Amino acid sequence: MIRRRTLLAGGGAAAVAALGARYWSLRQMGTMEAYAAAAAARRAALSENPALTELVRFATLAANGHNTQPWRFRIATRHIDILPDPTRRTPVVDPDDHHLFASLGCAVENLALAAAARGRPTADIGFDPADGTVRFAFGEGPARPSDLFQAIPARQSTRAEYDGRPVPAGDLRALATAAAMPGVDLLLITEPARIDRVRDLVIAGNTAQMADPAFVRELKAWVRFSPRQAMAVGDGLFGPASGNPALPEWLGRGLFDLVFRVGTENDKYARQMRSSAGVAVFVAERDDAEHWVRAGRAGQRFALQATALGLRHAFVNQPVEVAALRPDMAALAGLPGRRPDLVLRFGYGPTLPYSPRRPVEAVLV
Repeated sequence: MIRRRTLLAGGGAAAVAALGARYWSLRQMGTMEAYAAAAAARRAALSENPALTELVRFATLAANGHNTQPWRFRIATRHIDILPDPTRRTPVVDPDDHHLFASLGCAVENLALAAAARGRPTADIGFDPADGTVRFAFGEGPARPSDLFQAIPARQSTRAEYDGRPVPAGDLRALATAAAMPGVDLLLITEPARIDRVRDLVIAGNTAQMADPAFVRELKAWVRFSPRQAMAVGDGLFGPASGNPALPEWLGRGLFDLVFRVGTENDKYARQMRSSAGVAVFVAERDDAEHWVRAGRAGQRFALQATALGLRHAFVNQPVEVAALRPDMAALAGLPGRRPDLVLRFGYGPTLPYSPRRPVEAVLV
């Protein structure tokens, strides 16, 4: 779900990429500035008396797989429905739509927090298994802004190395409290030896995925190499959001095929896991779409609380995406026999450019 890939690394290919990036950056500095302004506009503060479309805008800032934004919103007087968008599936990495439904859970959690902050608290959050619709029903009450609500515009999946500092015990408790969700268990792993075990599963999963040409093609289809391209489509995996230079699309696509190699990718993940303060593993009680939504809600709340505490996070979901590795991940989480849903690493690290988002008009039914 909710993972970005570092695409440029190592050797002569990296040197070529660096030269191309420098040439491109000199020519396109203004375009990156325009991209930053567009990203900031998508993340503007919520007005005190927002229209329902503004609440939808905050919902769309949620985490989601490959940044496909696989959702549509239907607004009514007393509720907002979030519908799965089958045109934005990723059938290779997510063949049963697990990550798609977890993404809907992330979006409805953002929606609930934003609505509560403006005097429209949750009356009910329901799920229709017939068509996969998540319904958020409004209640009435005083405005209750929260730290999690305030963190919505600032949250990002930070796919970079962190600084290795441990997280204080009080902050770990705050993360666990924020992420508490009926029907979902959370395991926080902070011991280096156990983080290394997660690292080994991440690398095993990455190795298996990169050996699949269909996986590589699907990933490449969602990469946005230039700010101009990212602004035009408003979705996908924007290179600088993963710490890579902005490149013209023609150059980026060519370099992808040259430098996206299992060895450099695995080395990158090993460094990132080694730099992390901990790993969060979410495991729902049942393996069905309704509980995948719940896992997404829990994961989003964890990510927002982490942001509020000054922590960064990134999804490392290879051990749940590769079915053969799920039993090992579940056993490591102490919940054998169940399907693990989400794996996040967290720690203290840098802020990267934000990923793109489509305008609200593009996601309304």
